[in-house]
Amino acid sequence: MTIEKNRSSEMNLMYEDLARAQMSERLGEAQALRRGRRIVVARRMSRRAERAAMQARLTLARSL
Repeated sequence: MTIEKNRSSEMNLMYEDLARAQMSERLGEAQALRRGRRIVVARRMSRRAERAAMQARLTLARSL
């Protein structure tokens, strides 16, 4: 009986460790996705700002 309890406890601990490892991996993946999205948004805004600056320069050059 004691041996079975020890094995059962060990199995439960193994499953808990596995669940923790999987949860940690999923959290890491979610953070990586968020970082990637932020980079994409930052690039898009940068391109938009560059286009606006170019448009402003063109408008200024035409008005002179």
